[in-house]
Amino acid sequence: MRSIEIRVRRMNVVSSRPFDEVVRELGATIGHPDMTAFHQAMLAAKTPGDVERLVEGAIGASELMEFARYDAGEVLRKQRSGSESKILRLIVGNPLIMKEMAKRVPDAAAYAPITILVDEREDGVHLSYDTMASLLAPYGSEEALAVAVDLDAKVESLLEQAAGTHPR
Repeated sequence: MRSIEIRVRRMNVVSSRPFDEVVRELGATIGHPDMTAFHQAMLAAKTPGDVERLVEGAIGASELMEFARYDAGEVLRKQRSGSESKILRLIVGNPLIMKEMAKRVPDAAAYAPITILVDEREDGVHLSYDTMASLLAPYGSEEALAVAVDLDAKVESLLEQAAGTHPR
């Protein structure tokens, strides 16, 4: 079995905004397609142009779309009976961006779509993201890395805007 070691860079932004406001701001520029319909349309797509039109119609202003969300805080709230644990994992991405990375580094499909973690702590609401560039760096593809760096910039801007630390 072959293995490689990957050193991951985690981006973290802390917001003084309330959790629900951060989540609302985060979702404001992310597309929210009906994933069942999106998947069916993707299967029915016949040409690269069909796929591009489908994705362009599903993404938001951030050029990303939400694939899924997991309320990890719900499990903690059940265990801690009444504690207000707020942890949300958003799975977001853009199939066209993933394609550009995966055609050069197939393993990129294991990292995309990406996870954005939003959790409330004593010092504020944290927004965290493991950068795609750090995940792809060991593979040695400059082309895939350039796409990853561009994706990281999109996500960083999105997190800063949601946190209120970056002007729109």
